[in-house]
Order: sequence, then C-alpha cells, then structure tokens
Amino acid sequence: MGLGAIAPLAKVLRRRHLKAMVPVSFAPMEFAGEELILLKSNAIFWPSEQALLVADLHLEKGSWYAQHGQLLPPYDSRETLERIADAIKTTGARRVITLGDNFHDDDGTHRLDPYAAGMLESLTRALDWVWLTGNHDEEMGRAFGASIFQEIEVNGIVLRHEAKAGEFRPELSGHYHPKMRVRVRNRHIARPCGVVSRSPELGDRMILPAFGAYTGGMDAGAPEILAALQPASEIDAVLPAKGKLVRFPLYREAA
Repeated sequence: MGLGAIAPLAKVLRRRHLKAMVPVSFAPMEFAGEELILLKSNAIFWPSEQALLVADLHLEKGSWYAQHGQLLPPYDSRETLERIADAIKTTGARRVITLGDNFHDDDGTHRLDPYAAGMLESLTRALDWVWLTGNHDEEMGRAFGASIFQEIEVNGIVLRHEAKAGEFRPELSGHYHPKMRVRVRNRHIARPCGVVSRSPELGDRMILPAFGAYTGGMDAGAPEILAALQPASEIDAVLPAKGKLVRFPLYREAA
C-alpha cells in the first residue's frame, strides 16, 4: 500500500459515524468483561473502544542490524506499517495503541526513510495514536504527532509493555513474542499467538503476539511467560482459526 492509498483511508477514518466492520473469520474472545477480537495479523481489535492494539513493532530493526554488519532487506518498517494500515481499514479502528518496543532502538525514529515516515505521519494524523514505550525504546526520539506513555488504563484494563508478575488488575501487554508450535499433518508449524491467563479472584491478563515484520518468538509455554502471568488458575495459548478462537492449555493450577 502506497501513500496514495493511505490518504483516502485517512479521510474515511475521520468520518464521525464510521462503523467497525470485522469479517466473521476473525476470532472474538471475552476478556475482563469486554469483547476483544484477535486478528490473523496478530493485532487485537477492541470494538467498544474502536481501538487497534499492536505489540512489538520493532520498526527499523533491519537498519539497526545493518549498522552492526548484518545486512537484511531494509523494508521491514514499510511492511509493518502497511499491515497496520490494512488492519485499520478492515476493522474501522479510530484509535491505535502500541504496546511498546515500537522501534528496535531509541534512534530508530530518525532512521525511517521518507516513504515510511510519510506513511506513519499519515496514520497518526488520521487516528488517535498512542505509543506505549518498551525496553527497546524507553526514550523515543520522535512521537510523529502521537502521545507517548509508559502505561495507561482503559476501562479498568492496564496496558503496558511487559506483564507485571502479581498484577491483580486486568492487563494487556507484549514483550515476549509468544509462539505456539503445533504439529499438523506430520509437519511442525510455529505460529505467533496470544497467551491468556485467568483466575477467579484476579483479572484476566493477556500477552499479545508480536506484530512487527522482523520479530522472532519465544515458546508460549516458556517458564518466563508462565511466571510473568502468575498468579493464575489457568493459562492458555490462543490462536484464531476459521472464525474461532483455538485454545491450547499451557498451565493449570494444581487442585
């Protein structure tokens, strides 16, 4: 998607009575009394807030590696921003909240090529865009017209970069890049996934999949992920598949 495609999109998003239209192939889930929709793109759409949530964009990761002698195709930022624009167009989101590690390093904001910078500025002008910072970009060099926070709370749900062990409030976070490894027809497949914890006494919590083009992954059942979501009575990996949310048990509290 080029700049010519984003400009009309910006006009559409400014319409006061824009209604979200999410295809039924995407998987809804109940979370802390809210409906969230896990998209195949690894974003979350929050219909009541008309908000798109994305974690771990790691923009300009390719150029960071190039500075350190490892050459990768330098178009990761463009690809990631195009995918965000597509998700906005699909859902009708009027707000974007990023959950940290937006850029691979603090100086990444200054390395965006003019094309990618223009894409980002078009999006931030058209939407209520909120950056939450992470461990890779604690001191973001530029905000591109958006707001910057360490964490925020929306409708009683805390949004931050890294899950806080012992958190008793509902929480949405990123940081760990969870992936679920499954066997399908004698093949092992790794797919980005969300990880959701539940407890009768505490709020629901979820670690979002990484959204960026150049993001690896940690096994969803890794001890670091399970520890970050404690205390919990159950922890599941979640994936969208054919309009349903597929759950893979990762942890159950001993009876």
